[in-house]
Amino acid sequence: MTFIWIIVFIASLVLLVKSADWLLESSERIGLAIGLSPFLVGVLIIGLGTSFPEVIAAFAALMQGATELIPATAIGSNIANILLIVGLSAIVGRKLSVTKNLIDLDLPLLAATTAILVVVAYDGVIYLPESIILIISYIVYFAYTILYKDDKDSDDFEDVGDIIPSREERRGHILWRKGFFARYKIINPKDVGLVCIGSIGLIIGAKYLIDAVINLSAIFNIAPSIITISAVAFGTSLPELLVSLRAAWKHQSEVALGNIFGSNVFNALIVIGVPGLFSTLYVDQKTILIGIPFLIIATLLFVISGISRRIHIWEGLLYLVLYGVFIAKLFELI
Repeated sequence: MTFIWIIVFIASLVLLVKSADWLLESSERIGLAIGLSPFLVGVLIIGLGTSFPEVIAAFAALMQGATELIPATAIGSNIANILLIVGLSAIVGRKLSVTKNLIDLDLPLLAATTAILVVVAYDGVIYLPESIILIISYIVYFAYTILYKDDKDSDDFEDVGDIIPSREERRGHILWRKGFFARYKIINPKDVGLVCIGSIGLIIGAKYLIDAVINLSAIFNIAPSIITISAVAFGTSLPELLVSLRAAWKHQSEVALGNIFGSNVFNALIVIGVPGLFSTLYVDQKTILIGIPFLIIATLLFVISGISRRIHIWEGLLYLVLYGVFIAKLFELI
């Protein structure tokens, strides 16, 4: 039985991540085809789409009454995004350059978001009013991004290479102006089908992933949140990992880091906030005593590295070592 649930865990995690990948890539192409600007595609689809696995996993946990897994998923994913993904990206890219725009806006917003999450979660219970505060905070963040960064940053998304489709694939901007029906002629039916398949795959993968977590925790006599904050958080962070590593390899530091900023803010405010509208969420002791302190440390290190304008290889190695310490502490290996 143990072996079967391990297979179910791995298979459902693979299905969850792969379905998110199908949904993300197809949504990008559809968004560009119907005339969305590359910037809006970057913010609406790449920025939010990489967090699809966390969102669906959170709702699957909510449906099964395992609400303590929701904060564990978000906090674990944010730790993995910084310590694991930024660490690996710094090594792959040899160094990551942090632009003034990220320092002036995104770093303070990330720090503020983390502070809000810590204050809300530290007492072990997240009530409805606190969930509303999280969602309102995200609306303010998102509105600012759309209203004030569109003109300034739109060119940054013109050169993201393989991250989003090429300039030729953006011809939807021209065809959009030819009429209502013209825009639908350039949407590939395959993309629509992949969006549907990806959505179904996300739901099925998340459902069986939570089932596997609950059963494996009972078999090994460990808290479900430990599996969630480590293995599930790592698995649901794979879309961010792929995007950031690809961008770092092409020396597109702002794309690699911007992906992390957007994902962490979304995880902290929406992945926890929206399920909190439907039920009181609980934060288990492991998440409070280990997850939250490591989240604070990771965020502070990220902010300090960002202020220095460069994240070097040695810093990336430090991040990876700290992630290893985090995992070891969770499983009481040290």
